[in-house]
Amino acid sequence: MKKKWMMPLLAMGLLFSCEVKEEKLVSGLEKEQFVSETAGQPTALYVLKNDKGMEVCITNYGGRVVSVMVPDKNGKMTDVVLGYDNIAAYTSSGGNFGALIGRYGNRIANGLFTLDGIAYQLPQNNNGNCLHGGPEGYHTRIWNAVQPNTKTLELTYLSKDGEAGFPGNLNIKVTYTLTDDNALDIRYDATTDKPTVVNLTNHSYFNLSGVGGSQILDHLIMINADRYTPVNALLIPTSELAPVEGTPMDLRQLTGIGSKIDEPFEQLVLGKGFDHNWVLNTGGDLSRLACKVVSRASGIGLEVYTNEPGVQFYAGNFMTSEKGKFGIVYPHRGALCLETQHYPDSPNQPGFPSTVLRPGEKYLSRCIYKFTVEP
Repeated sequence: MKKKWMMPLLAMGLLFSCEVKEEKLVSGLEKEQFVSETAGQPTALYVLKNDKGMEVCITNYGGRVVSVMVPDKNGKMTDVVLGYDNIAAYTSSGGNFGALIGRYGNRIANGLFTLDGIAYQLPQNNNGNCLHGGPEGYHTRIWNAVQPNTKTLELTYLSKDGEAGFPGNLNIKVTYTLTDDNALDIRYDATTDKPTVVNLTNHSYFNLSGVGGSQILDHLIMINADRYTPVNALLIPTSELAPVEGTPMDLRQLTGIGSKIDEPFEQLVLGKGFDHNWVLNTGGDLSRLACKVVSRASGIGLEVYTNEPGVQFYAGNFMTSEKGKFGIVYPHRGALCLETQHYPDSPNQPGFPSTVLRPGEKYLSRCIYKFTVEP
């Protein structure tokens, strides 16, 4: 009798162990390290895979891109974004690693703007200005997640009227799609019930070298822009669209980041390096290359396509030594960001493209990060 009872129990035990066995990810991340509850809402890690073996991991906490695994020139799968390997590190950090940014990416001067004669005061979390929607922007929110297939993740969030001082109930849907040509396509859709301002972006920190804890000064960068928006001492645009010609801001050809970043040029001094908005030449055409970054060390390239009029190139100038995934210490200038966007402080700059969204209109922004292997 004893043996008859043991056999079914043993079979059930084996079945259970198979069901709970942790999925082995290319990144080495463990899904269970992202299973938690924040502000009464569940967090998790979602995995996208394409037919080429590329893998992208995203958490619904802040809609953050946690890892992006792509092949280098030798076929070795390489993580090209910075981040943490557990949810507790994300929730305790004040940083923006991989995050969805909103309601307004970048800076709004004095955290104040006027729309239709009504003044709106926002949090002042950056030298008296509002940066990235304030300290409790979308990068700190739990997004509702649905994964319809292995290549797609849909995140939704209702940003309520008055949240962080912004007007209007904003219904947002962000769709991450991993394509078979090794591109991460990010689509932002939104509608509002009151006039508001919207400028959504992604804040992934890229290091293409495949060397943990390295700087990005040896990376080459190209930005398809004849002009940029100079800033004042508080990094707020001066309203000018200045030519890049004859300045270190001219990145129209692949250029070593380290060869220009510390030049005694006023704008670089103010930003402690590159931390500016470039006015793209692409005219909102998704088929035209906006930016390109290359690491000769790994052979990995990153191409950026967008329908947005600008891109913020940030070279990690304000990064300090911080322990990230698997104990790797990320140094000063240990990564770069390419945040596709409307220009900073547009609500206060009538000469800039408008970021106003009204009821009945649809907000649509696209950013495509395509990874290549360079010859």
